[in-house]
Amino acid sequence: MLLEGATLEVPFLADLVTLADPTSPYSYLNYLRETGRLYEFYFYETFQVPRREYNEYLRWVVAELESCRFGRDVTAVRWDDEHGHYVVTATHPETGERFEYRGENLALGVGSRPQIPDHLQGHPERDVFHTATYRGNRERVLEADSVTVVGSGQSAAEVFQDLLERQADPDNDYRLDWLTRSDGFFPMEYSKLGLQHFTPEYDRYVYDLPQDVKDEFIPEQELLYKGIDPGTSAEIYDLLYRRSIGDRDPDVGLFAMTEVRDIEAVGDGAQYALDCHQWQAEESFVHESEVVVLGTGYERPIPDFLDPLADVIGWDEQGRFEVTADHRLEIDAAGDIFLQNAEMHTHGVGVPDLGLGCYRNTRFVNRLVGREAYPEDADTVYQDFAVEQFVERAPNASRRHGNGSESSSGADPSRPSPPTQND
Repeated sequence: MLLEGATLEVPFLADLVTLADPTSPYSYLNYLRETGRLYEFYFYETFQVPRREYNEYLRWVVAELESCRFGRDVTAVRWDDEHGHYVVTATHPETGERFEYRGENLALGVGSRPQIPDHLQGHPERDVFHTATYRGNRERVLEADSVTVVGSGQSAAEVFQDLLERQADPDNDYRLDWLTRSDGFFPMEYSKLGLQHFTPEYDRYVYDLPQDVKDEFIPEQELLYKGIDPGTSAEIYDLLYRRSIGDRDPDVGLFAMTEVRDIEAVGDGAQYALDCHQWQAEESFVHESEVVVLGTGYERPIPDFLDPLADVIGWDEQGRFEVTADHRLEIDAAGDIFLQNAEMHTHGVGVPDLGLGCYRNTRFVNRLVGREAYPEDADTVYQDFAVEQFVERAPNASRRHGNGSESSSGADPSRPSPPTQND
């Protein structure tokens, strides 16, 4: 969304190249050097950089490359068995001009798209819209008498913060509410030990688990990547505190554990009634708002242009990609298709993280060139995730087989130790 003041949620070291090759000319630090901002950044003294500047960095890298093509809508990808390569068909979205590209291998990085639940769709886009289009709709929002933000992720928090700051302007006179069906407005896990879930070790550990186990616990890890940045949360609270000095009413409401079940236009259509249900207390109510901003997340659908390959791609029982340990599609074709952020169900919460992008790309490049052009990092964290890792590193540990025939001490393995207070 590139809102003013929004920062990247990972350190600037998670750029396009540094974690694979710190000497690359395409690093964020070299971008600062080449654009004359290195000393300014030096005194800025923070790892989390403005998101707008990270966008400028990406644009700078693109300008340095000759191979990037924009304005290309990919419509089909097929395997040409006779010539041993993929054929990618694309069109220009405005002129309709047709293009074809060929490659022995592909990287699939189409990303995600805004998701609005079916029961919240069907309203004018200037009144009810996703956070992804907030900047384009902001002037209309500021003219409203009431605004409601739905959702408790980072995007919803940034929109709420932006509207909270602008509400103080005498020209803006709107009621601002924030609803979420989550238990609360919780921060994203950002402790140093918690961040070790975004490492090559955890990536490999998750991949080796049974798929039914992954399907059970990955959705429960949302606060590792879907919560609110602690800094954003603190800034929102501080704004509310300052706005309430002198017994003033900031004209703001925050309400959690509340699902928005439906939205209907009321009266002359200038107002919307939100059918809300507080699921913990099992109480329902109607909340009215002139504008509704939906922070309802993103989805990663299978792109239609893969339809010509549907018969040769490996699919699991739920219709998702089958994926190799090194993030490639399982496919009955001679060429590889490398996956970028489409395999969370097989590799876990680290998949969308920018910090693991270089690790994944390192494995792609090494496979393409047939040698270790870049080191594939291992032993990067203090925490062990797999039993094999812990047993290998801990001198007093040994692995027991499923029948309990091996023990690391003389104690009776059938008699568990009493739990401690922190168990």
